[in-house]
Order: sequence, then structure tokens, then C-alpha cells
Amino acid sequence: MQFTPIINSILDNDLYKFTMMNAVIQHFPRAFVKYKFIERTKTLEFPIGFADELKEQIQHLSTLSLTQEEEDWMKEICGHYFAPTFFIFLRGYRYKPEQVKINQDGGKLSLEIQGPWHEAILWEVVLMAIISELYFKMSNQMITHNGKLTEKDHKKAILYKEKGVNFADFGTRRRHSLANHDRVIDIFKRDAGDSFVGTSNVYLAMKHDLVPIGTHAHEWFMFMAAKYGYRQANREGLGKWVETYGGDLGIALSDTFTTDAFLESFNTLYAKLFDGTRHDSGDPIEYTKKMITHYKKLRIDPRSKTIVFSNNLNPEEVFRIADYCKGKIMYSFGIGTNTTNDVGVTPLNIVIKMTDAMPDGFDHYMPTVKLSDDLHKHSGIKEEIELCEKDLRLV
Repeated sequence: MQFTPIINSILDNDLYKFTMMNAVIQHFPRAFVKYKFIERTKTLEFPIGFADELKEQIQHLSTLSLTQEEEDWMKEICGHYFAPTFFIFLRGYRYKPEQVKINQDGGKLSLEIQGPWHEAILWEVVLMAIISELYFKMSNQMITHNGKLTEKDHKKAILYKEKGVNFADFGTRRRHSLANHDRVIDIFKRDAGDSFVGTSNVYLAMKHDLVPIGTHAHEWFMFMAAKYGYRQANREGLGKWVETYGGDLGIALSDTFTTDAFLESFNTLYAKLFDGTRHDSGDPIEYTKKMITHYKKLRIDPRSKTIVFSNNLNPEEVFRIADYCKGKIMYSFGIGTNTTNDVGVTPLNIVIKMTDAMPDGFDHYMPTVKLSDDLHKHSGIKEEIELCEKDLRLV
């Protein structure tokens, strides 16, 4: 198979990886972490030779660096919340392939990442995007970008526009290909008007003159649990975020250890400081009711706050949620796989999750877990999940 690089810009990644990287450099520069690739269905078979092709793609990543044009654009668009020293660091950043260990046994793929957190943090999204596109390429499922696909995406754009629904693209990780991702964003920008508010992908935001969108991910709070304990994790995560960004990037992810546990830390101070929260698991209507009740309990008008919905969305689900939220709370949508991999193939059900963390000053790794509001989305070793649930009085 002739080598063709899949990732050709260091900015072909989601914004939240860079915003977390900046915060990690400031607060936890000596922390080390481990991540692991998880194929959730446990049935996917990767083509023979997949690991070798993946290693070649990873080796190519080590040749990438921030260009002057990219740096200038990032400073213009994101310079008000990134520390000036961050751009100096990013200019010198290089992917280190030795941090990634890959093995293939028949059709099963295993992948682990280990390294300083401020370096290893950028691997997750790019590896998932490469794995997804490489899988479709090697299994002969690459799709020609024909008129039918264009019409389908055009209809989505018009529907969102007519409904007055604000949405962004969150689809880098499980996209069918960079080419399809690029094509879809072009259509949404052209046809959805002001309803299309941006993309999580920094490279494509630059290319299409859009705003890159994102804040933090589950790993931010998972690490806090390893360092401060489960009862303090959400509060420390929120506090460190405010210290770093001072009110910018104000959408808080709420379900790392279930939303109920999060709300115990989401006090009046944080509920007022943050613009809103992101829903990423569990029933979206029940979540909305819970957030509205919480804001009212704190004497905050829910209509002044926003929920960003980002879990398993399609147009029908988006409109159902929007209809419920209207007049009760502000809302927006970060749509992933349904934007970048709605081409007639079965998208991969894959994630890469932090499994262990060694915080600054520790001499050993601590296991990390994620609970979420969906039982099937729990990740981590069973004993640690049970400890977390017991510590947070969830059982």
C-alpha cells in the first residue's frame, strides 16, 4: 500500500486538546499519564497489516511543526485566552512516536500511550482520526464524494438554518476522512448561515475562516481525581480552569463522575462564572431538567445559561432537544459523527481514554476512571470504578 499521510498539519486536532495542554503546562508541568485505545463493540476486525500502516502514519506526525502562518492565525483568533508562552512551547512541539506502543494480534488492535501529560495530550484525537480513515481505506470503504452526499448535507444545513438551531462540528475523532470533513464544513458554512457557529478542528477553522470551539475533556477531571481524590476532583478542575482562563472558555463538562456528583461542586460561584455546561451522556431532557432545577436553586435565571449538547446527535434528536429547551434555557449543539461520517458506512465505535496518572510529586501511577451518566460508557478498572462510586456515595 503506497504511503499517503493522513494528518498534514499540527493544527489538525480539536481545540480542547490545545486549551488543556496550555492549562497542564501552567499547573501540572511534571505530570505523567497513560492512555489506552478502546474498541467498544469488541467485534471490530482490523485488516492484516493495519498496525504497520498506523506506525508509518505516526512516524509522519513527528515531522509536523507549527508554521508561521498557523501561529499568526492562532494568535489573532485565540491569543486573548492563550498564554503568550504557550505559542513558544507549541512552536517547538514535536510528536514523539516512541510514546505510542501498538500491537496487532489477528484482527485485534491494541494501542497505549505514555509520557509527560503536556506532550502526550495531543495524541488522542489525531490517532483516532488516523485509525478511522485508515480503517476505511484498508477495508475498501472509501466513499466518492458524489452529488447524493452533497445533497444530504445541504438538506441538513437548510433544516438547521430553518429551525434556527446553532450547531458546530465536533466530528474530528471518528470522521470518515479529512477530505469528507473538509467537504462537509464547506457545505455547512455556505448553506447553514449563522446557524453554523464553528468547528472543534483548529486546522479546518483556519482554512474556512471559522471560530474554533472547545474547552476541556473528561481527562481534565480524571486527572484531578488522581491528584486530589474523587470528592475534590470536579471542584479542583473547575477552579484550575478559571485560574487559567479567567472566564473565557466557559462551558464546563459535567459528566466525568456523573452529573449528580458534578452539581455538588457546581456551586453559586462556578454556576455564575461558567456560561453553561456540556451534556455528553445520559438522557438529554432529564439532564436539561436537572440543570434548570439547579440554576433555580442557586437563584440564577436558567435562560441566561447555555447547555451544549454533544452526545450521539442527528437532526431528529437535535430538533427534539431544541423544542424542549426553547424558552427554558439557551442551547447549542456540537455534532460529531453525524456530520463527518454520515456517508453510508458504519462509523467506528472507538475511544482513547486516560487510564493512569502520575501527578507532580507522586512516585507512582494512580488508576483513573470515568463514570458518565451512561453505564455502558464507564471506563477504567472495575475495582477503581467501585471505589469512585463508593467515595461519591453513588451506590
